Amino acid sequence: MLLHANDEVRETYGACFTAKEIAQQPDLWEQVYSIFQSNQHEIIGFFSRISRKHEQVRVIFTGAGTSAFVGDTIVPYIKRITDLKKMHIESIPTTNIVSSPYYYLQSDIPTILVSFARSGNSPESLAAVELGEQIIHSVYHIILTCNEEGNLARQFQHKENAFVMYMPKEANDQGFAMTGSFTSMMLTALLLCNYNHIHLLKSSIMDIVRLGKGVIEKQEREIQRIAEKEFCKIVFLGSGVFEGLSREAALKFLELTAGRIPVMFDTPLGFRHGPKSILDKDTVVVLFLSNDEYTKKYDLDLLKEIFQEKERSEIIVIAHQDNQEARQHCNTFLCNDGRDLKDDIYITFIYILYGQILALYKSIALGITPDNPCPSGSVNRVVQGVTVHPYKGKE
Repeated sequence: MLLHANDEVRETYGACFTAKEIAQQPDLWEQVYSIFQSNQHEIIGFFSRISRKHEQVRVIFTGAGTSAFVGDTIVPYIKRITDLKKMHIESIPTTNIVSSPYYYLQSDIPTILVSFARSGNSPESLAAVELGEQIIHSVYHIILTCNEEGNLARQFQHKENAFVMYMPKEANDQGFAMTGSFTSMMLTALLLCNYNHIHLLKSSIMDIVRLGKGVIEKQEREIQRIAEKEFCKIVFLGSGVFEGLSREAALKFLELTAGRIPVMFDTPLGFRHGPKSILDKDTVVVLFLSNDEYTKKYDLDLLKEIFQEKERSEIIVIAHQDNQEARQHCNTFLCNDGRDLKDDIYITFIYILYGQILALYKSIALGITPDNPCPSGSVNRVVQGVTVHPYKGKE
């Protein structure tokens, strides 16, 4: 099993970086908490200076690709715990901001741009913050990056209107796909939104560390078994915070299989509105089951419906706690049996491990090298080929 193998064994599959970077994530989460704790005083000061100047600010979580999906995943939770009279929370990809800034940036609204960046060198990441500086009268930046040497970090590390925080060095994934970088930045964002009382989150973080290690130690073989089955399409479904996570799981699968298997993501309720047409005997469905009792009802309704479909392949349910109703309406039920975590936002860290491991082993089953699934160079670890055009304002 690759997550526990040495580098020599991993290298034979072209998975030296990817397997290691998936397996080390629980250790990274402990480091993230310690790093944030050491920066907490400065963060409190940064937010205090902003709140003294502005009664309300707009907060935009931004990034490209996986970095954008950090915001997509966490924003529903942040909106629930935030005083929206003081902070208006949004997730907007840098790719949208750069191509159409006039839709997304408003000059007269004080704005905090929270930028997620593994390398900090993506053209859109740099262009988005520059557009923020150009367009918004009162703009502030929080840079969460995995690369101290990246252009984004260097550009803002000494600016008064910016705060730069670095992830653990090991979070700067050397493999093609973002794995530890995604979960490290997401955990940092979670702490950021609870910056005044991070001590209240510590026990939950230690729980996800323990549960994450449990998935890696005990469930790798079962996930490998699923990946080695033959199927032609796969769908990831999730509600609430799991919608953004489903999108990230879908991208991981698409990237590591070099696009050979069509991938879709949606919410369980949204799936009925057309996307369900993808179901046939060659389509695997993966459902991230919510732990919220109300939301779970909708997840189970859809699960029971598609389980009765004649034209379908395997249905996989990933759950936080045992659920007999779900077990009876799927082919494979994967559970981490975590009784301590209640909020779905913490469970995202566990669920994405299943998605990453599934993508890793499907890549290998297809004869693809996960560390470099696109050797032709048409898709790169750091995006290339983007021309950033000067913006002169909306005519």
